[in-house]
Amino acid sequence: MAKDARVQSAISHWAPRFVSNGVLLADFEDVTGTIERWEDWCRAWSARAAVHEKLGRDTLKEGYKLTGGEHLVRAGIYYHFAKFVFVQDVEQMRVAHMKAVECYRDGVALLRPYPGKRVAIPFEGKTIFGVLRGSGPVVIMAPGLDSTKEELHAYEEPFLARGMATLAIDGPGQGEAEYEIPICGDYERAAKAVCDWIEERSDLDAKRIAVWGVSLGGYYAPRAAAYEKRIRACIALSGPSTGRRFGTACRSSPAIRSGCARTRKRWMRRAPMRVSSRWWKRRRTFSARSSSSRAARTGWCRQRMPRGSRARSRGRLS
Repeated sequence: MAKDARVQSAISHWAPRFVSNGVLLADFEDVTGTIERWEDWCRAWSARAAVHEKLGRDTLKEGYKLTGGEHLVRAGIYYHFAKFVFVQDVEQMRVAHMKAVECYRDGVALLRPYPGKRVAIPFEGKTIFGVLRGSGPVVIMAPGLDSTKEELHAYEEPFLARGMATLAIDGPGQGEAEYEIPICGDYERAAKAVCDWIEERSDLDAKRIAVWGVSLGGYYAPRAAAYEKRIRACIALSGPSTGRRFGTACRSSPAIRSGCARTRKRWMRRAPMRVSSRWWKRRRTFSARSSSSRAARTGWCRQRMPRGSRARSRGRLS
């Protein structure tokens, strides 16, 4: 029997994402190899997640906390991908989701050297939940449209290794909040609530707050940084945009425009691009004479960019 087209699409598009975020390649190939219909996706992944959960629970009974915690974290990530965009059966999706939250919560608390704890953050009369790891300067981590705080585990490690705390949250309409709080475009509301909560804690440095976001979170992060002045740094990973219309929207928003300018000044002070004055002179001359063709700009940029320039990594001028 041929696989459902939706299953084939999921396998071809999601393999890198699953593996880079904690799913063993052997498990991915084994589980997806048994799935013929999309309707079986959540059940199949939940069954494999249950295997890792049992390994974790059994290991904890034997007194091996770190190993047990690692198994439970993996189980939580598997349960998350079991319910991933499985919206045609909300009841089954929510059961898998709650198992993801439970396993990840129990597992991350046992990790070393950076155990995590579940935290509750007041938000406009309701509550958004997060996972806090580490102490000191803190990076607020915003997931994407269909992602959750549990999926961000692998992204946390580089920050933790460099002495920063991570606070992965389920913002409005994301993760645990998707059942009670509508998704919103003005993510600065959530950012304000999180910054207020950070200021009340003695283990976090409220003067050194950064925000990181991926996918839809890659839009939320710069917006939050533009409106919330307590956020001092921002990483936007693969955020959505609509090209020229996005630029127009940025220019029309005083808050976003001033936020971008403030960030650019800070970056230029600390890490100025080493580009020769001769290159800038050529750029101005070209800009004045060239057409608006993107191909022309790209070709010129690749030809004229001096070696060693940081701007070269952009690949084109805009």
